[in-house]
Amino acid sequence: MSENHEQFHAIIVGRVQGVSFRYYTVQKAQELQLVGWVMNRQDGQSVEVVAEGNRERLETLYAWLHQGSPAARVEKVIVEWGIASREFTEFRTRYWHE
Repeated sequence: MSENHEQFHAIIVGRVQGVSFRYYTVQKAQELQLVGWVMNRQDGQSVEVVAEGNRERLETLYAWLHQGSPAARVEKVIVEWGIASREFTEFRTRYWHE
């Protein structure tokens, strides 16, 4: 993998649960060939994303998260960039009870 393999951890707040936000996030991340996961948070008002891959592709997903699925209303995206863990082999939906 390239040297610019990075990770971001994001919390997306707003009307993002019950609006297919996770489904569309998985589709977008897979289209961008990223790995990681998306998960509804227990607060009922936010979604969490961990994504890894090429920096440019990550920035594309990060920008997309500000809009999200067609029915979503994103209020804010809190992100932290870091070094990729390289522990993921695909991008999928994760459930908080895992």
